[in-house]
Amino acid sequence: EDGTLGFECTLEEVDLEDITKNQINTIKACTPEDPGTGNCPSLERSTLDTHQCLQGIYEDLSTYRAELRNFSDQKVLAAIDEMMKVLNTSSRHGLQPVAGTVPSSFSERMRLCSILHAFRIRTVTINRLVNFLSSPESSL
Repeated sequence: EDGTLGFECTLEEVDLEDITKNQINTIKACTPEDPGTGNCPSLERSTLDTHQCLQGIYEDLSTYRAELRNFSDQKVLAAIDEMMKVLNTSSRHGLQPVAGTVPSSFSERMRLCSILHAFRIRTVTINRLVNFLSSPESSL
């Protein structure tokens, strides 16, 4: 929210931090191992491991939820929980809500700003992949 961090949290103000880079994540799980030439590999159903891709998305959501649990709005956490439930229908345990707090130091607030922007960008990728997976036939 505007003003929550005590400064304008814009993408230009922060260096993005990929908190998922050392684990399975959406990008690693949903792109082919051999992307071919160019910067934008095409994604085809024949080479996509849907289960692995959905697992990568789930892991991303889990990582971001854990990182944001102490600082974020309960609506954000509830939305992440709902997405995780849809992806992991076999899960029988619910995630417990945590009281959110605003980080106290400036560096903590800058880091939260960075993580929120990185998460926003990742959700665009997740949205595109879910749309791709749910479409009858297409390629990215």
